[in-house]
Amino acid sequence: MSKNNPEKEGILVIFGYARVSTLDQKLDAQIDALKSAGCSKIFSEKKSGADVARPELKKLLEKVGEGDTIIITRLDRLARSTFDLLKIMRELEERGVFIKSLSDAWLDTTTAAGKLIITVFAGLAEFERALIKERTAEGLARAKERGVVIGRKRKMSSIQIKEALTMREAGRSLTEIGEIFSISRQTVAREIQRREKI
Repeated sequence: MSKNNPEKEGILVIFGYARVSTLDQKLDAQIDALKSAGCSKIFSEKKSGADVARPELKKLLEKVGEGDTIIITRLDRLARSTFDLLKIMRELEERGVFIKSLSDAWLDTTTAAGKLIITVFAGLAEFERALIKERTAEGLARAKERGVVIGRKRKMSSIQIKEALTMREAGRSLTEIGEIFSISRQTVAREIQRREKI
């Protein structure tokens, strides 16, 4: 995102962003509402739910500058998740860009209350991330205690490793052993090294 927009020359702009998630939906109602709200430039796109690319949103975020406002009709038009929303909000806040939602009265960063709510949301999202991290660590620790092997499945079983060691002692090359077990010579070398360290 560019921090400054030289085309603007100090003029504050109210931008609109409209999006529909299926190709057969209409944008007209959103565009009419954005025009009524005073948007002088509207970016719109039709994107299916499976398509994560939003080129028009990207263009909008590159164009806005300090003091500008982005208006959306509903929160879900801008972001698909809380994480996505907070990422966009942080970037806009850093650049001094305001955002308002016509349907979600609480989302209005031109007001102190709106800014406070976004700060609370950011804090809750951070708290949720910390909880998930903590629960994951606890789950892994419990699994380890029960003897569950964590990580990628070994390419060679313990029996195959023993056989590979026997073959190696008999003078077979790593490449030959790899061909026998249908794995790379590097994997054979790694597994033998790991076994020798035990």
